[in-house]
Amino acid sequence: MSAQTLVAGVDSSTQSCKIVVCDAETGAIVRTARAPHPDGTEVDPRHWWAAYEQAGADGLLDGVSAIAVGGQQHGMVTLDDGDEVVRPALLWNDTRSAGAAADLVEEFGGAQAWAEQIGVVPVAAITATKLRWLARNEPDSMARTRTCVLPHDWLTGQILKDGNGFQRWVTDRGDASGTGYWSAHSQDYRADVMDLAMGRTVEVPTVLAPHEVAGRTASGMIVAPGTGDNMGAALGLGLLPGDVVVSLGTSGTVFARHTEAVVDASGALQSFADAEGGYLPLLCTLNAARVLNAGAAMLGVDYAEFDRLALAAAPGAGGLTLIPYLDGERTPNLPQSTGTLLGLTRANATPENLARAHVEGMLLNLVAGVGALRDHGVAVERILLIGGASASVAVQDIACQLFGLPVVVPAAGEYVGLGAARQAAWTLSGADAPPPWEISLDVRAEPGAPDAGAEIVGRYRDAVRALYGVV
Repeated sequence: MSAQTLVAGVDSSTQSCKIVVCDAETGAIVRTARAPHPDGTEVDPRHWWAAYEQAGADGLLDGVSAIAVGGQQHGMVTLDDGDEVVRPALLWNDTRSAGAAADLVEEFGGAQAWAEQIGVVPVAAITATKLRWLARNEPDSMARTRTCVLPHDWLTGQILKDGNGFQRWVTDRGDASGTGYWSAHSQDYRADVMDLAMGRTVEVPTVLAPHEVAGRTASGMIVAPGTGDNMGAALGLGLLPGDVVVSLGTSGTVFARHTEAVVDASGALQSFADAEGGYLPLLCTLNAARVLNAGAAMLGVDYAEFDRLALAAAPGAGGLTLIPYLDGERTPNLPQSTGTLLGLTRANATPENLARAHVEGMLLNLVAGVGALRDHGVAVERILLIGGASASVAVQDIACQLFGLPVVVPAAGEYVGLGAARQAAWTLSGADAPPPWEISLDVRAEPGAPDAGAEIVGRYRDAVRALYGVV
């Protein structure tokens, strides 16, 4: 493969569309662009296409031989007989289907049955619950729906349709594993779950192999299967055994590659597939970087000053504990919950303690995810800290204490887009494995004593149990 061969990766996230064009052999970024998406928990998918066209304008994709899309998981895109959008897509962070999720768990035989047969215990984020909500609340829309695809599937389809290369709706096993009706255990769709969710089945995308060609555009550009955003990030980071990613974006995620599907009836770990033929057990929270945004707004400071304040406070924030469920929560499954600040006294009511409590609260909401991975036999040796909030020095410093593991902060980058581009290069080459792109690790931080954060972690766990009856 020539060093001048170019591939592109698309990160179609909740907030924006980002495109990275890379050298197919080395992964070196040649050029990038981005365009915003509208805010909200439901969005007309046509905004995603408009953002893709805007980001890809001015010759950005000139000379690109292959492209792949990494997209936000779980979103419900409903299509009619003519493949036209029936209603705005419900996104992963839309919690209106929480009641439907609880009903589906019970109707299928309980959380253990879901964990053993599907790999996912439904919460409001999962696509199957959104289809149940649609059937109950918008029967006319449900009646018009012939096909349900995911956000990355829809954008992949538009790229192919734009070049007259569309033949069928396609997806990959990684993104399909977040629907609730594709099983990580049986590696197939479950028509019985679709029947349970909506009273009938709908057409769903064909699940392609990890580097199978989805089609070609009119210009001959190969279109790869694409994948979900977390799977794309794992591929972009080139995860090794023992690597655990803690991603701090709009949502917070904890995930690692594994050789087999896991069974977690608590619903904390979802047994997703990855983008390379393996598995990606994952815990996801609704509240991550936005917790820091809220803290900075409360204190009336910019992010640099917020960092300084948090680092000036002692570990444990003087006894303050923030339960950071500012927008409800996905893990634990508490969609109607709100944030809570505990332990406030006159002595600890300082800007420094409040800032640190926000950082600790955000991270403590994810510490349990690392423990859950370890409990299910996943190797846990170091933390890779990514996402917007990972740039915070306070976050990096406090993470070392709370996770009790070496923390590595990869160089700032668009890892979902890079992962999609790496998949495109893999599909273009036809090789047995993705190209060995190198990732720069620009910050390394070692933990203190292994139990340095044990008291803080225990206090947080006890507070959540007291308030909500869960850990």
